[in-house]
Amino acid sequence: MPQAFYDEMESPVGPLVLCASEQGLCRLEFGRYSEVESTLQKWCREKLSAETIFPDKLVLRETVKQLEEYFAGKRLAFRLPLDLRGTAFQLRVWNALRQIPYGETRSYLQIGQAIGSPKAVRAIGGANHNNPLSIIIPCHRVIGANGELVGYGGGLPIKRFLLELEGWNG
Repeated sequence: MPQAFYDEMESPVGPLVLCASEQGLCRLEFGRYSEVESTLQKWCREKLSAETIFPDKLVLRETVKQLEEYFAGKRLAFRLPLDLRGTAFQLRVWNALRQIPYGETRSYLQIGQAIGSPKAVRAIGGANHNNPLSIIIPCHRVIGANGELVGYGGGLPIKRFLLELEGWNG
C-alpha cells in the first residue's frame, strides 16, 4: 500500500503543509494541517492511492531546509526529488515553470510558446491553478501579458511577497 507523509512549517507567508510520497515531494498547501487535512487526504487517496498520511519530519527535513533557505534569500533553485501527478499537458507546463529563473517572470503566452502551445493560454492558467507544489514549482513567476499580477492559489499578497523576495519590482 502506498504511503504519504506530511510535515508543517512556519514561513514568512504563513504556515505551510508539505506532503511527500515514497518517491518525493508531491504537495504543498498554504495553511495548517488541521485546515487542509481533508483536502490533502482526498488528494492523496486520488493521486497516490494512499489511505493514510503519516506525520514525518525526517522524510521532509530537506524540503523544510531548502524552503527556509529560499525565504532567507540564500536559495535560488530547489533541488528535491519530486513526485508530480498530473496530465501530460500539466507536466509540460509545470516543467516550463521550473525553467523560469529566480527573480524573473513570464507571461502565460510565453509559457505557451515555450511548450509549443501558444494558443493554450487558458489551459496554461488551469495548469498553474492545479500546480501541486506552489513555490517549489514557481507559478508565482507567471504574470499577465500587461505585467499585472493575476491569480495565485495562495492569494495575490503572497504572490507579490514571493516576487519581491526574488527582487521583482513590478
